[in-house]
Amino acid sequence: MKQIIAVLTLAFASTLVYADGEKTKVCVDVKDKAGNVVIDPKTKNPKQQCKEMKVHKKLEGTAIPEKK
Repeated sequence: MKQIIAVLTLAFASTLVYADGEKTKVCVDVKDKAGNVVIDPKTKNPKQQCKEMKVHKKLEGTAIPEKK
């Protein structure tokens, strides 16, 4: 019984790993309440907030025929 549970757990875990999409890092400048870009005093560059986002593939297909 333990072996069956272990096999099912591994099968489920492998589908989670396979379903993971391609990730990209996206950075956006931080703005204050007035709408001005915040400058980091140490580096003298704009302060940025970065996040990782999944990128999904766009699938191309044929047009759906209209009903008559």
